[in-house]
Amino acid sequence: MKKLLIAICCMLGFAGISSAQVTAKKPVEKATAVTKPAEAKVVKMDKTKTASLSAAPLKADGTPDKRYKENKTANAAVPLKKDGTPDKRFKANKKG
Repeated sequence: MKKLLIAICCMLGFAGISSAQVTAKKPVEKATAVTKPAEAKVVKMDKTKTASLSAAPLKADGTPDKRYKENKTANAAVPLKKDGTPDKRFKANKKG
């Protein structure tokens, strides 16, 4: 009797698993009107204006080049952690 009950449970379990995997496919509708995505405007920096503002060398994208001493001194006063917060291990960042 025990074996018969186990066999019936196994059959019902396998039947449930096999029917659960069958899915009805939905028909795919094709869009009739295709619209183009909006094109992004590219704004180019004028290198002559940025060069006249500071004597420090800049990278191609206009950010200061940290390989030069003039650009390093601006952020050297406050040591920061990787996440950008002040590092409290240094005296310059302690308040008190």
